[in-house]
Amino acid sequence: MNTPAIDLMTSLRSGNSTAPRLTWYGPDSERVELSGKVLDNWVAKTSNLLQDELDAGPGMRLALDLPAHWKSMVWALAAWQLGLETVLNGEEADFLATAAPDAVNGKYDAVVAVALPALAMRWDGGLPAGFLDYAAEVRSHGDVFMQHVDPDPSACAIVASDGRRHLHQDLLDGFAVPHEEGVRLHVAGGGGLEAALADALGAWRRGGSVVLTHPDVADTGKLLAAERIHGS
Repeated sequence: MNTPAIDLMTSLRSGNSTAPRLTWYGPDSERVELSGKVLDNWVAKTSNLLQDELDAGPGMRLALDLPAHWKSMVWALAAWQLGLETVLNGEEADFLATAAPDAVNGKYDAVVAVALPALAMRWDGGLPAGFLDYAAEVRSHGDVFMQHVDPDPSACAIVASDGRRHLHQDLLDGFAVPHEEGVRLHVAGGGGLEAALADALGAWRRGGSVVLTHPDVADTGKLLAAERIHGS
């Protein structure tokens, strides 16, 4: 059974799949550009890691202790494709993806350390016993995702900061921010992960693309012109 997130991933890897869909500007002049096909590959690999290595399945909860970042987008899309609920407010969850593994509180079935630098091949330094290194593990998983169990469209996909529960079947109609067709959207990371996800979903569902910038990256006219940003 398909959900809007599954349909979205299908659209990103079909049609003009080589066009940029997610561009990231990070500290130290870091720039990462993902086409629809490459974004889908990252999401598929992450969904496969969750499903095959962590035994994650529909209805389970994934906490994202991550900033607005291109890898955070991948994690959220992977969770929704699998039928998981993403947790952004620190509430209890089955799994945790975090960029700060040394500060983990609470009990989880699995904790995944997510190194944010684009070229990181593994976590820089030691990890607590039992924690999984995302950068070291994700590339070994398949580029195509086939779910073992159909997701439930009526299950919760995310609880927003205002307390509203958004179901999987309503993710693109209730949680996503509406945007114009084919928008090239600038999303400032300083607004937080929830706002970035809502904007990105709204852009992608209309065939658009997203330029996500770290809070330390200046929102300059040169950057906006270089990325041909023409919508909001």
